[in-house]
Amino acid sequence: STSLHILASMPSRTIGRSLGAIISQYCNRTARLRRQSSRPPLQQLSRTARPSLRHYDLDTDPSRATLEEKRSLLVKELLSLSPSQRSHMLLTVPLSLTEKRTIRQQLSRQRSPLTQHAQHWAPSSPCGWSIVYISLVSQGRGLQCRLWCSSQAPTPQGCRGLWYRFLSLLRTAQPWHYTLKQIGGRFGSSVLSYFLFLKTLLMFNFVSFLILLAFVVVLQAVYPPSSDSPSPFTGLELLTGMGYFTHSLLYYGYYSNVTLNDPCTSDPKGSACPLTAPPFPYNMPLAYLFSTGASFLITCVLLVYSVSCSFWESVGSSVGVLAVKVFCSWDFRVIQRRSVKLQCENFCTQLKELLAEQRSRSHSRSLCQRLRHGIVVLLAWALALGSVLGCALAVHLFSQHMHVGSGRWQQEAILLVLPLVVSLLNTLMPHLYNLLAMWEKQDSPVTQVYVAIFRNLLLKMVVLSLLCFQWLSRSIVCSAEECWETCVGQDLYRFVVMDFVFTSLDTLFREWVWRLILEKRLRQRPEFDIARNVLELIYGQSLTWLGILFAPLLPAVQMLKLLLLFYIKKTSLMWNCQSPSKPWQASHMSTIFITLLCFPFFLGATVFLSYTIWSLQPSETCGPFRGLETIYKSGKSWVLVLEKSNPNITWFAWVHQYLVENTFLLFFSSVALLAVIYFYIQVVRGQQRVICLLREQIAKVREDKMFLMQKLHSVYEQRER
Repeated sequence: STSLHILASMPSRTIGRSLGAIISQYCNRTARLRRQSSRPPLQQLSRTARPSLRHYDLDTDPSRATLEEKRSLLVKELLSLSPSQRSHMLLTVPLSLTEKRTIRQQLSRQRSPLTQHAQHWAPSSPCGWSIVYISLVSQGRGLQCRLWCSSQAPTPQGCRGLWYRFLSLLRTAQPWHYTLKQIGGRFGSSVLSYFLFLKTLLMFNFVSFLILLAFVVVLQAVYPPSSDSPSPFTGLELLTGMGYFTHSLLYYGYYSNVTLNDPCTSDPKGSACPLTAPPFPYNMPLAYLFSTGASFLITCVLLVYSVSCSFWESVGSSVGVLAVKVFCSWDFRVIQRRSVKLQCENFCTQLKELLAEQRSRSHSRSLCQRLRHGIVVLLAWALALGSVLGCALAVHLFSQHMHVGSGRWQQEAILLVLPLVVSLLNTLMPHLYNLLAMWEKQDSPVTQVYVAIFRNLLLKMVVLSLLCFQWLSRSIVCSAEECWETCVGQDLYRFVVMDFVFTSLDTLFREWVWRLILEKRLRQRPEFDIARNVLELIYGQSLTWLGILFAPLLPAVQMLKLLLLFYIKKTSLMWNCQSPSKPWQASHMSTIFITLLCFPFFLGATVFLSYTIWSLQPSETCGPFRGLETIYKSGKSWVLVLEKSNPNITWFAWVHQYLVENTFLLFFSSVALLAVIYFYIQVVRGQQRVICLLREQIAKVREDKMFLMQKLHSVYEQRER
């Protein structure tokens, strides 16, 4: 009898019970909870003030009260509880959603007169010591402010609610919040990952631009060097980066190599030069070097943090998530028609992604089909590698046969040839890789995107490595009066601008023309190419990191480019593209994007700039490091100047000698960074193993229930015998 009573009290056994009995049972439980938490002991009350027990036997005799009376009694008891206890009780009661909604409506209806009275009373009377609450309710795109007074002290639940409202407002105030939700609901998480990656790159460039602007650009603009008058602005400089921009804050050659707040530097005759140096000299070469290093260091920290966060978010898989997505994913707090429609689209797209992933996992091929597919994949990879070698040879030949012309227009036209060729190859070759992917016929869209990303990645890495070799060997077209750092900065500026021009033209015209052709022929639209677009972003960001030392305002140019690209890609996506024919989940794709950005490209840019700072000799006629053997030597000269100006900080020379100049610190920091990344990878793998073990445990618990029921059945049979 005890076992039967326990089994009958399980929540799954309450389906056949009457609704009134369930409401009465939880009414009694609520009353007991209220008496235990809010009332004093029974011995401290008088006999007339003791609670009546006439309503607490409703479960034993259901005929004594109707369903409405039981429901009203439950609402009355719920009102006497705290908000946290009330919500917990409503969650645990085994009633249908319709019945719970009815109880919540009665609760709000009985609380509304008190709220209306408080709202009517608050403006006309001083609140005194009462607390003024402000509730911001989102209605459409506007905000409605509600103010009411309370004569009681604020509860922790009320403060927590205000804090959650404030956090929701901050979340909606993020840039492109609704646009990103609209893209994710209509096209899925795979397309959304591209725009989230673009937003991340925009944050990286903003941090670098802010550091260089505060410590280098603004101060050099306040103390401008004595230079030649700039050329008149003609508009062609926006493409070439020459002319008016050559002697400006955009490039390395404009910056001076003096102490900015030293009167001796501004007065060549020495009439206004004091006997002592300024107490805190602002050395422009050192500020230039340390600002560049600080921007790279902070970007490295942000990249490692982004990689770790994406690793944590990608823990687990979609196995078994379909039931959770169907039964537990709807947000019942969404009540606006527009938000409900958007959530419906997002919900349907996520279901398509999960079903497509399970379908691709269950698909299998025969032995002959696998052999045929392997031969096709080998031929496709041979064609892809051959195209990469051909592109590298074409870039090398064009760079070797470029010569400076006699006139200005001819010279600028020749300088635009190499960026045009590289941007044209970066635009056309991904289409060849898409044809190879169609020939391969990969079953999983995730595998198809990974292969396309690796092929595009290989092409861009080879081209960038060849260009970096030419820049470091100084085999570039440059006039005699300009320093080679400015010429490298102009080259990188032209590559960034040409990449933006070709990307915009390809997005606006190719996708539009392709949509017209497909709509007339096949009655469908083209799909958004995630691999090609993501590699374009990584390529442009790599050019920006390579050019920070030679063009300090290049992150600002990249920020403007990313802002324009976001709206161009979003408009083309909405007008010309359709949702993926094979929806797939991009939970691990953001991790792949950040990892590719961090290790091949950011690491390569760091090696390029480190070699430039430690090994190459700067120009002798312009720039902040003129007259030095290497850029790194500016630190030693600044330490000597600092010791002469202020003898009390001689300890800084020791710090510079044993911490900055010593290569052990760089080696130790690199090892620590790699150890942190390895630690996060191992933690993620451990979490994945724990998830697999928990899934096995859930399956075993189900088997344990069947085992216990069999044992109980056998025990009862033995007792009967």
